[in-house]
Amino acid sequence: MLQLKKAGGVTSLVLLIITASIAFVILFTPLYHFSIWVHDLPDKLNMSHGTIAENYYALLRYLHFPWVTELNMPDFPSSPSGAYHMWEVKILFYINYAILIVSAIGSSIYMRYVKRNRKIWTLERPFFIASLAPPVFLVLLAINFDRMFVVFHQIFFNNDYWIFNPSTDPIILALPQEFFMYCFIVFFVLVQLGFVLIYQYSKKNGFK
Repeated sequence: MLQLKKAGGVTSLVLLIITASIAFVILFTPLYHFSIWVHDLPDKLNMSHGTIAENYYALLRYLHFPWVTELNMPDFPSSPSGAYHMWEVKILFYINYAILIVSAIGSSIYMRYVKRNRKIWTLERPFFIASLAPPVFLVLLAINFDRMFVVFHQIFFNNDYWIFNPSTDPIILALPQEFFMYCFIVFFVLVQLGFVLIYQYSKKNGFK
């Protein structure tokens, strides 16, 4: 029973770190503004920085708000397959936020338990092991991001609608692949930071 409680608690903490990192990356719009600037999107698209950003915000509103039921970007039309893919992304966002909420509750309960029972030290080994994973993914990302990007979509989507045609879904021109690479980098760095912080906390405050 104790092992099951530990497994559930550690899983909740890991999921909390992962889903919170995903949420941060999704909502961290300065990263997109950086991509607009560094990749000269205004020149390439013949649009102002503000116009490109407003279309991106329209996309984010669709992906986040349940009452926004139609994808409507003012300067970028969408094909049926492109709109369907964005709907799939919307569902994945909701799943992530749901897991974030549930894991936050579970993590809060478990952290109170380990503090009350002086078992903080039990988090040291799991999070030391967990902290070894993000650097591996960052190395893989550096070696071949294109392949990693494809595998990611093959895991989460059972179709090829994510392969946008710029002539029918020009939003892809405003979303360079490098932008997604930056998102992956920030995500893995945040996850690594979360794992290391819990490891250091458990090492410093644990009582064996």
